[in-house]
Amino acid sequence: MKKKILISTGGSGGHVIPATILYDHLKDDFDVFITLDNRGKSFLNLKKYNYTIINTPKLFSNIIFLPFNIFLFVLSIFKSLFFLKKSGINTLISTGGYMSLPLCISSLILGIDIYLFEPNMVLGKSNRIFLKYSKKIFCYSRELLKYPKQYLNKISTIEPLLRKEFYSLKGNNSNQLKDEINLLIIGGSQGAKLFDDELKISLLKISQKYKLNVYQQAIESNHKMLKDFYEKNNINYKIFNFEQSIFKTTSNINLCITRAGASTLSELTFLNIPFLAIPLPSAKDDHQYQNALQYKKKNCCWIIKQHELKNEILINNLINIIENKEDYLAKKKCMKEFSYKNTWNNINEKLIGVINEN
Repeated sequence: MKKKILISTGGSGGHVIPATILYDHLKDDFDVFITLDNRGKSFLNLKKYNYTIINTPKLFSNIIFLPFNIFLFVLSIFKSLFFLKKSGINTLISTGGYMSLPLCISSLILGIDIYLFEPNMVLGKSNRIFLKYSKKIFCYSRELLKYPKQYLNKISTIEPLLRKEFYSLKGNNSNQLKDEINLLIIGGSQGAKLFDDELKISLLKISQKYKLNVYQQAIESNHKMLKDFYEKNNINYKIFNFEQSIFKTTSNINLCITRAGASTLSELTFLNIPFLAIPLPSAKDDHQYQNALQYKKKNCCWIIKQHELKNEILINNLINIIENKEDYLAKKKCMKEFSYKNTWNNINEKLIGVINEN
C-alpha cells in the first residue's frame, strides 16, 4: 500500500513552486496531496494538483487583532487534524513558513512522520521549531546558517529543485554581451517595485552605449509606466507578470538582474545565465543575501546590496560586466560546474530513497 504524503505550502511562489516540484517527483510512487492558503493558490495549477485550502493567520501581524488571530490559528489546527485523519496521511513534508505551523502541530499530535524542506541558506523559523521532531530535512547545503549542530545527522542534501520542463530547455551559449544584451529583470513572485522605479536611468544609459533588449517582470500597476518609458527611449522590451514559464520565451537571455529567491537563482544557474543579484533586504534573516552569497562564493554571480543601488554604481557594474569578457565566461563555466549533477532522476531517487528508508 502506497504511503500517503501531504506537502504543506502557501504564501509566495518561493514556497509554492518548490512544493509542486516535490509533488511531481513523488506522485508516481506515493499518493500525494498539497495543502496551501488562498494567497498561494495563484501560483498553483489547480487542475493538475490534488490540493486542499487551509488558511493560517499571521499571529502577530496586528496586535489589535491578536485574540481573533489566535482563535483562527486554533481553528486551523482543528481543520488540519480533521484533514489528516480523513485523508489517512502518514507522512508530512513541510516547505516552511507560518502556513505550515498548524499542519506540523497536528502531525505531532497524530504521530505522523514529518520531513522538512529548506531551500534557503538560512534555516527558517518554522523549520527551526520542528527540526527536533522531524525525520529528515531536505536542503541544498550542509552549511545552513542558524542550524543547530546537534541535528546535523538529519540533513539530506539534494540538488536545487527545478521544474521538470527546465531539463529540456536550452541553456544560454552566448560567449559575450557586447553584440547584443538580452537583459532579463526579475523581481520574484511578489514583484519588486524598486526594480520598476530605480533601474530606468541605468538602463537608458546602457541602451545609449550598447544594443539592449529588455525582458522585465513587473507588477501590473507599473506596466503602462514602463511601456511608455521604453517606447519613448526606443528600447526594445517585453513586460510580463510573474509567470512560471518565463524562461521558455526568453532562451536568448544572456544577462539577468534579479532578486535572490532560491528557486530563481537555481534556475538561472542551471540555464547558464549570469546574473547580478540585488537581494531583498527585508527578507527574513536576510536569507536572500545569503542565497546570493552562496553563488558568489562559487564565482557564479555578482551582488549589489539594495542600499548601494545608486545609478552610478549600477551603471558602472553593468559596464564592467559587459566589457569584462573573461569574467563573464568564468561565471558561465562555474555555473556549469555548479549544476552538472542536477538531473531529475538524481533528485527523484534521493527523495524517494530517503522517505522509504525512514
